[in-house]
Amino acid sequence: MIAGGCASLPGGDPPQVTIVSVEPLDGEGLELRMLVKLRVVNPNDQPIDYDGVYVKLELQGYTVATGVSDEKGSVSRFGDSVIPVRVNVSLVEVARHALQVFNGATPESLEHFRYHLEGKLNGPLFGSTRFQSDGDLSLKPR
Repeated sequence: MIAGGCASLPGGDPPQVTIVSVEPLDGEGLELRMLVKLRVVNPNDQPIDYDGVYVKLELQGYTVATGVSDEKGSVSRFGDSVIPVRVNVSLVEVARHALQVFNGATPESLEHFRYHLEGKLNGPLFGSTRFQSDGDLSLKPR
């Protein structure tokens, strides 16, 4: 899964955020846990310092995963970093939303899913650098 993102930096260009990988973690009961690795690319001449990360992923308008990390670090000027974030997925919520999405769906309508990724890199001094992106995930074989 790949998602591009942006945010506002005073006097700078928005950073780009992509999902590098999603790895399963041990869950509990009806909760699935995953480790999502985000690549943050900083196209600016100033580093982005952060102390904490939040992320939310929506599919077809429904929130399917949220997570936080207490990671601390910096994305260097004109550089990039991979930041791990643990996310939680409620299987009950996913099943409920899947029923709503699949109800009356045609095979063609199930080939593409809209996603929305948003989050923030919490700044240690001057607030947060927020990011978001929207796009399509294709399930159609190439």
